[in-house]
Amino acid sequence: MTSFADLGLPRPIVNVLAKQGITQPFPIQEEAIPDALAGRDVLGRGPTGSGKTFTFGLPMLARLAGAPSKPGHPRGLILAPTRELATQIRERLDDLAAALGLRLLDVVGGVNINNHLRSLAAPVDVLVATPGRAEDLISQRKLFFDHVEITALDEADQMADMGFLPQVRKLLDRTPKGGQRLLFSATLDGDVEKLIARYMSDPVTHSTAPVQASVNTMEHYRLLVGDRDARSDVVLHIGAREGKTIMFMRTKHGVDRQVKKLRRAGINAQGLHGDKGQGARTRALEGFGDGTAPVLVATDIAARGIDVDDVSLVVHVDPPAEHKAYLHRAGRTARAGSSGTVVTLVLDEQEKEVQQLMNKAGVSATPVRVTAESDELAKITGAREPSGAPLPPPGQPQQAKRPAAARNGKPSNPAGRPSRRRPRRSSGRG
Repeated sequence: MTSFADLGLPRPIVNVLAKQGITQPFPIQEEAIPDALAGRDVLGRGPTGSGKTFTFGLPMLARLAGAPSKPGHPRGLILAPTRELATQIRERLDDLAAALGLRLLDVVGGVNINNHLRSLAAPVDVLVATPGRAEDLISQRKLFFDHVEITALDEADQMADMGFLPQVRKLLDRTPKGGQRLLFSATLDGDVEKLIARYMSDPVTHSTAPVQASVNTMEHYRLLVGDRDARSDVVLHIGAREGKTIMFMRTKHGVDRQVKKLRRAGINAQGLHGDKGQGARTRALEGFGDGTAPVLVATDIAARGIDVDDVSLVVHVDPPAEHKAYLHRAGRTARAGSSGTVVTLVLDEQEKEVQQLMNKAGVSATPVRVTAESDELAKITGAREPSGAPLPPPGQPQQAKRPAAARNGKPSNPAGRPSRRRPRRSSGRG
């Protein structure tokens, strides 16, 4: 079996990986890392969860080790479409970079830019950035790409889908010509092909199984729920299951409304969408990652790049708008060879639309008519009756219970002590 040491990576990197229990590379890592270490431009195609972060991150760190960087002038650049993905990349590579004496920094939207300005005052070897925040810092003349030797683009197809490619091109134009480029994506077509043609030199392509093939490690169901009221009951029972569950909604408003319903039923759910502040997004992902908030309700922003272990169930509460979104949502489970279950809740009027979506996605999903209390729902998802004990909104402490006397309508000051509350002043508006 091939080891990371066999791929030519430095011993400090191999040692840190071993401490993390990572000893054998994924297929795309085994194929692509030697080419990246040799300085080749690399195209990596594969679904999220196939090990792309180490595929571009490890050779980048290895090649940049041993040389100094200047404040505001990184030598390595990683562009990612979302704040969550940028932060996860930085977290995954942090210890490995430190082992080589390198400093990583992530700069993302939603964080006070003054924090980034202070961080850039010290030398940064590798910058992980969302395109918008990188552009902001460049416009303030606090960030420069003139020393960038290696650039990696992660989830390039999502950047195209989100309309970021004009920004990405402007940023890449600021990097020196002839620098090494590493581009990773689930698909390499359309606008991504134009990016490849413009910025990459004789790239070598390495592919894992396409996104469609990854659905084979999942069980797919179309749960026919009837009307919206019945669907709401089904969602609450699914939310009360054991294990980590991601529920997808089409709109930010839908996410917020669903989180309120779940929490009112006693289910510790957190929401994730583009209008959430960075603190709320971080708390949601940390709670979901460590299992204290086992239900994450999200828009499609979370369908790509969020890498949380042990997600055993994905629920399309709202069926996605198109088949690519289905595949990327579904990719939150059954990661790195494990298995998982994906269910789509289908209203009566959605049956034809959802069947067409599944056909385009190349997915065979078993149709099952269910109710909240049905044995079939419990068997497929682990659904069970929620506790019904309401939880406060996310981030707010649970209110202490009032004394029994107060709950019974009796005075809470039985000793007859005078109240210390001041009488309310008249407003004078009589």
